[in-house]
Amino acid sequence: MDPLDEQPMVHEIGKRTYLVADVDPLDVDGVRTIEIGTALWLVAFLLLLPFYGRLEETGRTWWLWTCMAGFGLGLFGVEICRTRRKRRGTRRR
Repeated sequence: MDPLDEQPMVHEIGKRTYLVADVDPLDVDGVRTIEIGTALWLVAFLLLLPFYGRLEETGRTWWLWTCMAGFGLGLFGVEICRTRRKRRGTRRR
């Protein structure tokens, strides 16, 4: 490394030294992440559905309804992220 090159930022916290590189942030809107998470909640619900009787016997039906709540809230999250992406796209133009 040439001494004239731009050096990374150095932070000293306690007895440790951290180097922080100047990196541009990723432009991620979160839609794909929320869609995948929502789909996983739905898959978990569908996988637990055949075991409803056993879940009821052991008092764990809340597992099933937690998955359904995660899926439902995920649908709201997908819509919020899509709206945010749309607004960011029109703001840049």
